[in-house]
Amino acid sequence: MASLQERLTDMIRPAVEALDFELWGVEFVRAGKFSTLRVYIDSPNGINVDDCGDVSYQVSSLLDVEDPITTEYNLEVSSPGMERPFFYAEQLPPYIGETLAVELNVAQQNKRKFKAQLDAVEGDQLTLIVDNETLQVSMRDVKKAHLVPTFD
Repeated sequence: MASLQERLTDMIRPAVEALDFELWGVEFVRAGKFSTLRVYIDSPNGINVDDCGDVSYQVSSLLDVEDPITTEYNLEVSSPGMERPFFYAEQLPPYIGETLAVELNVAQQNKRKFKAQLDAVEGDQLTLIVDNETLQVSMRDVKKAHLVPTFD
């Protein structure tokens, strides 16, 4: 059975793509009575406030009809930004050589939360360099990962 996040992603993707945007990812964060549904969109031309408004209108209408979330929630639509979160291994190859902040579901080599350089991506497997050591991680074992921006 698919998770709520997976079902929401499958439901929202066609509406986002119909507006010529890429659905970067979906997060549903439960916070008691005030849950949040975050929809991240991207485009080769970047994302502006009007783009977010257009997607929010479409997604909100879709969710009103389908009603997949039984609790109260706020809908947020935004670009992934400079600290872009990663949802799928396929998103990572352009960021090889960059630094990621990673949180694993279960610690590996005594590491659960850490910063690492992305060294390679093969299928679902990530090769990370942490403290000059190589760590192999499956994307399904990653709870959260996002880009750590660098400023030259």
